[in-house]
Amino acid sequence: MTTFRKRQQGRRKGQDMNYIEQLGEKALEAKRKIATASTGEKNKVLEAIAQVLLENSDAILAENEKDIANARDNGISETMVDRLRLTKERIKGIADACMELVNLEDPVGEVLQGSVRPNGMRITKVRVPMGVIGIIYESRPNVTVDAGALCLKSGNAAILRGGKEAIHSNMILVNLMQRALETSGFAKETIQLVEDTSREVSTQMMQANGYIDVLIPRGGAGLIQAVVQIISRMTETLQIRQFPRKTWRQKHVFRGFLFPCRLLLDFFLSML
Repeated sequence: MTTFRKRQQGRRKGQDMNYIEQLGEKALEAKRKIATASTGEKNKVLEAIAQVLLENSDAILAENEKDIANARDNGISETMVDRLRLTKERIKGIADACMELVNLEDPVGEVLQGSVRPNGMRITKVRVPMGVIGIIYESRPNVTVDAGALCLKSGNAAILRGGKEAIHSNMILVNLMQRALETSGFAKETIQLVEDTSREVSTQMMQANGYIDVLIPRGGAGLIQAVVQIISRMTETLQIRQFPRKTWRQKHVFRGFLFPCRLLLDFFLSML
């Protein structure tokens, strides 16, 4: 059975769909346009994201204060609170990172190598978007914009699941990114946030075969292990990439690699 048919069988319709599958269905629709968008069109969205973040910094800080207050009420350490905290300087840094992506070379469509067969057939290996990328991460709200922007630049739709500690910050950040997408002519579902931070919904995300093409967990050993245990019981059509912690600190690196039957785009998120 082909991978495509396996994916189709893994999808459900209508009332049978759970929360993640509903997000996934919207992402599958949105990915078609972003996958074929030009570099200029994607850069226009990134510029709009940077602008809308700066214009709404006061609103972002107000939502972030709710997360900080909740964290202190729950006895979270000041070190963890500082990871949650956004300031105008940090928001500017997030916006600047989006503008750095504008200047980064577009990986989509890059020809890696090619050859001509004896019968005259030309075979070319080209970088292509992944499709729908799911990312599970912990408390830092800046990761929300970094991850969404990098998925966008590489022509992918994104489903983001951040930590419950940063839910108010993440909701407004994704809201603003979606506003920038819509004003730039793209579906807001190109970047979506998992607003239900329960463990049950996280498990749904790990089992979203047919909806999520690649799942990237970013966090501590407990999170990584939980994802690996669930994915190991699933089919090979949902790929998982685990990166050494040091690679996540590299600055905007794109690299192509070959999975069976398909060229995937592997990217490292910066500043996580």
